[in-house]
Amino acid sequence: MIPQIHIADYSYALPDERIAKYPLPQRDASKLLVFRDSSISETVFARLPDLLPQGTLLVFNNTKVIRARIIFRRSTGAAVEVFCLEPCHPNSYMLSLAARVECSWVCAVGNLKRWKEESLLLPFMHNGNTYTLSAKKLSVMNGEAVVKFSWDNPELTFAEVLEISGVLPIPPYLHRPTENADYERYQTIYSKYKGSVAAPTAGLHFTPSVLNELKSKGINTAEVTLHVGAGTFKPVKASTIENHEMHAEHFEVSLEALMQLRQHLGKIVAVGTTSARCLESIYFIGLNLLDKNILQSNIGQWMPYENSGKIKSSTIVDKLINYLKNNGLSSISASTQILIAPPYRFRIIRGMVTNFHQPQSTLLLLVAAMTGDRWREIYRYALEHDFRFLSYGDSSLIL
Repeated sequence: MIPQIHIADYSYALPDERIAKYPLPQRDASKLLVFRDSSISETVFARLPDLLPQGTLLVFNNTKVIRARIIFRRSTGAAVEVFCLEPCHPNSYMLSLAARVECSWVCAVGNLKRWKEESLLLPFMHNGNTYTLSAKKLSVMNGEAVVKFSWDNPELTFAEVLEISGVLPIPPYLHRPTENADYERYQTIYSKYKGSVAAPTAGLHFTPSVLNELKSKGINTAEVTLHVGAGTFKPVKASTIENHEMHAEHFEVSLEALMQLRQHLGKIVAVGTTSARCLESIYFIGLNLLDKNILQSNIGQWMPYENSGKIKSSTIVDKLINYLKNNGLSSISASTQILIAPPYRFRIIRGMVTNFHQPQSTLLLLVAAMTGDRWREIYRYALEHDFRFLSYGDSSLIL
């Protein structure tokens, strides 16, 4: 049954001065709130390896943020910002970013009404030569445009064109332009696969030192990929969440990662809400496979509430592993709109590392699904003890 939640019940006062506009000089010097056994304490993030139970599997999202904002100029001189949201043709992130000469993306466009029929042109330099990136508006739906990009250097992939001519998107609530430091600090140190337009920010606190300490403590790690969309910043405008449409995000989980999950069920901690959504979606992919013997390509936002999901997680993960092996597949590739909110019951993860989220957001609902009404106490403590909030802010460990 779809949960009857009034989003106003998940609000709190967040003063602007508590939003971290910049990261700390040292990633792992951030504060860490620990919620365990119904008690709250605090430490620094560098001590995370000491706090995780023996045998924990820590799961990271290894997505990489692309330079998805492109600033064009119309012939009048007016700026038009084109923000790449998700690939359209080819519709695979990997294929679209590897495309040469042309590709199409669904984009958010600033000054969309002012962009008439003309193509927008942006000159860029590469190896001492000038080339041109062209953008043509193909269609508009629900305030977003399908934009065809083309460029006159067939040696360059679209990923390389973005790297040269695009701007790294930082969260809108920072109310500042992207600065040089953001190109390093708004990426996790383990990011690998390009596709996100927002960082999985719980991972921004990790350093080589913390990763080495995890290894020395016998804490196992695994990686999944979920490309974070701009919808992560989308506010819940409906008064009840049943009228909120959750954004879809592409994810991929390898056979190797599934086998690691199987070995550590009951001891899995997700790094960030994106990893949590990805891992919980795996359960419902497997549930559908068990029921219909079809590997579903999309998990709808209400699927967890339409299925009792009483089958053991071990049975589900075994089914997925066997299916991939029997069909010569190396990974699961799908998209998810899953909305995790009270009274959601977690099937895969038993804990989470996560930052502090905006009021009345789906990310706060996810935290509430794990902590119950104690989320209020957690956030009250963070506000009263000078924790920094949102993407560049401090973090929490919820067990």
